[in-house]
Amino acid sequence: MSSLRTVLNDSLIIHPPGFYIIGFETFPFISVYFIFLAFVYAVTVLFNSLVIYVIAFNHCLHTPKFLAVVNLAVVDVILNTCTIPSMLKIFLVKDNFIPFNLCLLQMFVYYAIISLESCALAILAYDRLIAICFPLRHNSINTLRSMSCIVGLTWSFALGVTTFSTSIMTQLSFCNSVRVFSYFCDYAPVFRLACNDYTMHWSAASFLTVLLLGGPFTFILLSYVSILVTVFRMKSLDSRVKALATCVEHIILVAVFYIPLFTIFTVGFYLGRIDPDQRVLSLSLASCIPPCINPIVYSLKTKDIKIRALALVKQNKIKRCIH
Repeated sequence: MSSLRTVLNDSLIIHPPGFYIIGFETFPFISVYFIFLAFVYAVTVLFNSLVIYVIAFNHCLHTPKFLAVVNLAVVDVILNTCTIPSMLKIFLVKDNFIPFNLCLLQMFVYYAIISLESCALAILAYDRLIAICFPLRHNSINTLRSMSCIVGLTWSFALGVTTFSTSIMTQLSFCNSVRVFSYFCDYAPVFRLACNDYTMHWSAASFLTVLLLGGPFTFILLSYVSILVTVFRMKSLDSRVKALATCVEHIILVAVFYIPLFTIFTVGFYLGRIDPDQRVLSLSLASCIPPCINPIVYSLKTKDIKIRALALVKQNKIKRCIH
């Protein structure tokens, strides 16, 4: 096997030309699954782009809440763009080879964006927390400037820690197999192929999983505890119902995103008791489905966005009729 070789700390580091993604080689009904993924990707891009367009070109929607919503939409588009097209390429072109540097890039983008997805859900929980627990001070606390800072900090932090975890992959030597049993250049399946010690990479993967998934999830749980305490202190039953109704869609998003990931990482990553084929299928679904349903369940059901989106569709229909 021809390899790119570099010297690091007087040790020979062997970098292969690339890796072969073999996660779906033994998967039955693979053509049906990839047709489904193509549909998921089309829906993801279409509806999230609609959300971004509606918010971007309506100045009355330039508020902290909708900044959080558009942040989630951008993250959703990038997340599925990172993985689904490459999966479709493997199926359509029958080319499962990915160059070494492109592998690291895909790994970086995927884990940075999955972290940002987690943070985006926490930011939406923060918006609900301020709106329900501090209604009189909501406009002074949750300003466009403060929300911009929060979004900017989450992006900086996620990109920073993912840069570190991805860059240390270059310290590994791959002198045996280059077959990655996953649906993309997944972190753990790649570092487990290394010939030299990958203890640091295992520790980084474990710590960052807890930090970037567990951290935002803990914040969301604490936010809803505070929200429930505030709601049950309200004297009016109608007020309680209205307050809780504004949280239902967000709770659905949180459940759809976190429950499958926590199950897969807990059972598979730490306990090692999940079938490899089931892990690949479950993780691909857990990653691809939330960006598809987020705009349908949450963003486009928001009254302000829904009204303007429908107006935009009607306007385009009228233009077509005229032409």
